[in-house]
Amino acid sequence: MKVLYTSLECYPLAKVGGLGDVVGSLPKYLNELGCNTEVILPYYDNDKVHQLVCEDVFSETINLGIHHYDFTIKKVISSEFGFQIYLVYQKELLFRPNVYSYDDDTERFIAFQLAILIWLRNQEIKPDVIHCHDHHTGLIPFLVSQVPAFQELIDIPTVLTIHNAQYQGWFSYDKLDYIPQFDLHNIGLLDWDQCINPLATAIKCAWRVTTVSPSYMEELQSQANGLEGLLHHEKDKCVGILNGIDHTIWNTETDPMMIKNYGDKNIVSGRKANKKWLCDEFGLDVEKPLFAFIGRLVYEKGADLLPDICLETLRNLDVNILILGSGDHQVENRLRSVKEEFPDSYNTYIGYDEKLSHIIYAGADFLLMPSRVEPCGLNQMYALRYGLIPIVRRIGGLKDTIIDIGDDGFGICHDQVNVQDVYNSIKRGVEFYENQKYYREKQKEIVKIDHSWNNSASKYIELYKSLK
Repeated sequence: MKVLYTSLECYPLAKVGGLGDVVGSLPKYLNELGCNTEVILPYYDNDKVHQLVCEDVFSETINLGIHHYDFTIKKVISSEFGFQIYLVYQKELLFRPNVYSYDDDTERFIAFQLAILIWLRNQEIKPDVIHCHDHHTGLIPFLVSQVPAFQELIDIPTVLTIHNAQYQGWFSYDKLDYIPQFDLHNIGLLDWDQCINPLATAIKCAWRVTTVSPSYMEELQSQANGLEGLLHHEKDKCVGILNGIDHTIWNTETDPMMIKNYGDKNIVSGRKANKKWLCDEFGLDVEKPLFAFIGRLVYEKGADLLPDICLETLRNLDVNILILGSGDHQVENRLRSVKEEFPDSYNTYIGYDEKLSHIIYAGADFLLMPSRVEPCGLNQMYALRYGLIPIVRRIGGLKDTIIDIGDDGFGICHDQVNVQDVYNSIKRGVEFYENQKYYREKQKEIVKIDHSWNNSASKYIELYKSLK
């Protein structure tokens, strides 16, 4: 079986969030199980892409209304990824340093999808399944099933994975001419709330719809940014499959980004070495429990509450807090200001640093994830893998992966997203940390939890086979 993943992100070539991690690792595990999986994404203007050795395998032209854009499909010549990667090179629209947040994102995403399908219809050997990820490739199921120009692809099953339903790719009907000619009697497949909604379109047209955790699929029935009714209507073709993580990358014994590697036998000394480096680097006290946050500073992650959570905690508890992330500028500035009041027990790194994130996983004592929305969450799985205790809200994939220590589990859970609930959980964390024997036992327990892609990859293969 041959499966093509279409995505704007794929670690390490392009990553903004969890989508990049998934597309950069799941295909490798699928290939190991005998499912020939390939990935196609844009050719970005960044150092990692520039370093690739590629060969041109196809060239053609995209038409967006009256505008015409030449593109080239490049095949990556490398076995390091564990799967074949193709890149769409399009100078005017896709050859950009960033993945998102351009004024012409609608044009960029449509051009990317059209390039993929123009290439595929000209291939002698076509994929058995086209797997689309989020709204950026959400028009593909419609184009394949409704556009005569792609009738050669009409029998190829399409799968949509929703990584985050908050983002849907809406655009107005004045850009309808970007989409190749189709029967206008079927225009309702594009429409949702009087605009073109690529995510809604994909939910309607894809053969199967998956989300990145079972709980998130349930939650979308009642909270999906306007798509609740549609998802309820299409529920028979929907399934939640929990994401996994790549244990070859997230491996404490071999991770090259850590200060000191460790395994089961030296987990305590290894984590102490990484914690010491963090505390020395950020002016913190190594004897205090270290609470950390890693992620985007956005509303969905509960980041707007972080400044007040930090202040409430530091005014009442003898702990350290370290924040790594970027996003909302107001939140960033408020987080910086916390250091003025607590220079010896708090610090922040505004931005993103992959190496630093690995050291935090390897050295901090607790990871804060006060998310309002968390479709799956990978950070808590990385934390468990490294012996870091997660403090999470019971939502989405966090609910599926973290069991509270009060229920004989291995994390600390709360139900609401507010300062007091998170503070109370941190306070529980301090009490947990003070019982060092119990705390170390839990550390040694959680590093053995298997959240690799093996189980999830098998479920995806079952899904693909059911479409034949």
